[in-house]
Amino acid sequence: MRVVHYLNQFFGGLGGEEHAGSGLEARDGAVGPGKLLEQLLGADCQVVTTLVCGDNYAVENQEAVTAAVLEKVRAAQADLFVAGPCFMAGRYGMAAGALCAAVQSKLNIPAVTAMAGENPGADLYREFLYIVDSGDNGAKMREVLARMADLAQKLLRHETIGSPKDEGYLSRGLIRDEFVERTSGQRLVDMIVRKVTGEAFDTEMRPTQFAPVPKPAAIADLTKAKFLLVTDGGLVPVGNPDKIQGSAATRWGVYSIKNCQGLDGKDYEISHGGYDPQFVRQDPDRLVPLDVMRDLEREGVIGSLHNEFISTSGLSNPLSNTRRMGREMAAKAKELGIDAIILTST
Repeated sequence: MRVVHYLNQFFGGLGGEEHAGSGLEARDGAVGPGKLLEQLLGADCQVVTTLVCGDNYAVENQEAVTAAVLEKVRAAQADLFVAGPCFMAGRYGMAAGALCAAVQSKLNIPAVTAMAGENPGADLYREFLYIVDSGDNGAKMREVLARMADLAQKLLRHETIGSPKDEGYLSRGLIRDEFVERTSGQRLVDMIVRKVTGEAFDTEMRPTQFAPVPKPAAIADLTKAKFLLVTDGGLVPVGNPDKIQGSAATRWGVYSIKNCQGLDGKDYEISHGGYDPQFVRQDPDRLVPLDVMRDLEREGVIGSLHNEFISTSGLSNPLSNTRRMGREMAAKAKELGIDAIILTST
């Protein structure tokens, strides 16, 4: 069996974030984790081609990269396409999911990838693909690759794929008919009894859970408070000086609004997919309400407005990454002596 393996710039050996803009390249044989994958797949499988691409380049040029990958997979006469594992790398996961979905649908070739459940690629593609749950620990590479190899072999042999719990892939949100001996009511009562008596039980529907965020204390006196404007709508000065990615952003920027009473569309652009930015381009104050805040400042409703705003893109970002950036922004706000933040989104 002929296998094509996709890797990002880090696992492909190019380097870290400084090589995230590297274009797609093809290499003969297995590279990096692909060598272990090849062993785990068995003697009848060979990684004939490894495709390596920078994360930024892949997500910013998704259509062109997808077309090129399809052509290279077709030329390699591949029987299987594997991408990753991606763990918590958001842009990597998005690229891997898009490529696996395209290969599977366009070339009718089995495709397998792996990533953490919080990776944005998982949310985008879990309904269409078998995505092995990699967790967020890259040290478990061998374990994850082993599960990927087992699942890939079943797909190649056209075997029935079991449940996510049995096979180790992320739930696809699909409902399957299954014959059981006990009715839903009986199973529900049994779960309730087990829960109230402290016994272990398995729920049949596991919702996503988030840690509670404590409510901050109210501002005692707005007329003495210092405010900061923050947005995840991707508003950046023309030229995007901090190179904030339009999706799965890893960076945020701080931009001066000193002596400005409002924002002018000719001075700004949007680095954010997923919404129509034309109205923000016409009047950036619709996203970052500097004009209104200046009015409140002049009228004495608020004490003052900090002469910079913070911006990033919130599109398709894993929680681990947004939490990191949030902590960084909060530290910046504390350093500036900010009392309150106006956070705007799309």
